[in-house]
Amino acid sequence: MVNKVVVGAHYGIGSWLGQRVTAAAMVVYSILFAAALIAAHPQGYAEWRAVFAPGWMKFATFIFLLCLYYHAWVGMRDIFMDYVKPVGVRLACHAVVALLLVGYAGWALRILWSV
Repeated sequence: MVNKVVVGAHYGIGSWLGQRVTAAAMVVYSILFAAALIAAHPQGYAEWRAVFAPGWMKFATFIFLLCLYYHAWVGMRDIFMDYVKPVGVRLACHAVVALLLVGYAGWALRILWSV
């Protein structure tokens, strides 16, 4: 009988697919956002506010930011798992990054829906 040796978390295909899906979503949003900026050509605060006034734009921007935060989480998690060997320090790094990303998401939600 062969005993399996578990080394690491083995996120594998899920992380890989998550990175690709979020990257694709961010590319699509970036192209649409560039097109909106070219069409609107905002010069001042009022024009910038008008770009983000429609509900679909707020929603699309928030989805973009959630994709960005998830993308960042997977990347930072993998960096910590690869290079931070002490478990306590790695856990602290994970906690700090997770709290920051959740805080950024809340902050973005507040900003987008206050426009």
